[in-house]
Amino acid sequence: MGATSEFLASVPRRADGNRNWPSELKARIVAETLIEGETVKAVAKRYELIPSTVSDWRRMARQGKLVLPNLDGVDFVPVEVEEITPAPVAQPLPVTSSSTIDVIKGDVIVRLDAATPTARVAEIARAMGT
Repeated sequence: MGATSEFLASVPRRADGNRNWPSELKARIVAETLIEGETVKAVAKRYELIPSTVSDWRRMARQGKLVLPNLDGVDFVPVEVEEITPAPVAQPLPVTSSSTIDVIKGDVIVRLDAATPTARVAEIARAMGT
């Protein structure tokens, strides 16, 4: 841990006493968590960080806010891209006059005046089983 402590001494501190981690260093620390057998907790401890800070940086990397370097031992899962066929577009129903209401069940269409009370439209719809 001696070499790490010497290294950490070179990381600049802000006025509040916290370290001002450069993006490149954050990215390297995150990349180390991706090495097989490493854990966030172990890497955080090595750099005298709390694990939640390293987890926050990992989230930034997933969002594309940190570009990770290529380290030896880092394994990435291969990605396969599969083309998805778009769902068929439903055909629009025929447009009727705005003064009517159509209740449709299969091939049966009951056309009602737009002034028909809502309760009556509901009764007809229930009777048709829609």
